[in-house]
Order: sequence, then structure tokens, then C-alpha cells
Amino acid sequence: MRYAKMRRMDISNGPGMRASIFVQGCTFNCKNCFNPETHDFNGGKEFTDETLKQLMDLCRKDFVVGLSILGGEPLHPKNIETTTKIAKTFKEMFPDKTLWVWTGFLFDRDLKDKEILNYIDVLVDGQFVDELHDPTLKWRGSSNQRVIDVPKSLKTKKISILTN
Repeated sequence: MRYAKMRRMDISNGPGMRASIFVQGCTFNCKNCFNPETHDFNGGKEFTDETLKQLMDLCRKDFVVGLSILGGEPLHPKNIETTTKIAKTFKEMFPDKTLWVWTGFLFDRDLKDKEILNYIDVLVDGQFVDELHDPTLKWRGSSNQRVIDVPKSLKTKKISILTN
């Protein structure tokens, strides 16, 4: 897998001060995507074990409340194995910090039975739709996207939308 960038202090992609990683590669190519430079699977830098260590070191800071994984498309078949490794490592090291993931795939249609769901606290799912763009929405760009409480959804077997 490749990645576009890491941020050590991100306040726009989830609540509180977070570390974030932007995965490289996406085939959705949503009209007016806010990150078109992440679409090319050959762009960015190679994600290595050293990169994973650097990312976990960013998450180790006391002021960091969680990790956000965005893209590109972190759950694309070319990326999901490494994204799952990141998520699992993060939750093993920091069980009290939150993991947020953004994807164009749908939780209930495309992601059923994916191991990564066991590690995600909040999933923002659905492709960005320019015609449904609403800048007043929290944590998402268009009204079709959902902010899902993953542990609750897995437990109840019903999608639980995060309301705050």
C-alpha cells in the first residue's frame, strides 16, 4: 500500500486532536473530491513497517485522542489488508483511543464480514456526491454519507448513526 501523507495534529477529521493518515489510491473518483491527488495508486510513498512505527509514535502522544484513516480509499481491495494491520495495531496499542475511518464503500453492503470492522469505532461511509454537498454537515461532505457507530452496529446488527 502507498500513502499520501500523515498528520500529527489533525483537528478536522474526527473529534479532538488526532493523528491521521491519508491512504493513496481510489477508483471512485467522486466529482469535486476534496483529495483528488490521492486517487493514483502509484502516487505517494510506500507504507512500510517503519511508517507504521512512525504513525503509532504520533498516536502515542497524550494529547492525541485517536487516529483517522482517510484517502484515497483505505478499504479498496488493494489497501484493506494494510489498513486492517494499521487498525489492529492501533487498537492493540491504544484501546482507549478512537479509530475513525472514511470510505466510499457502504457498511451494510460492501463491508460485511471484513475484519477491520472489529477495530473501527466510527465509520463514515458512502461516496461523496457533489449534488448532495452540504458544508454544514459534521464529519462528512454530502448528505448521503453516514457517520456510523461501528461497535454498536455490530452488536445490534442494525446501523447505528452517531448523532453528536
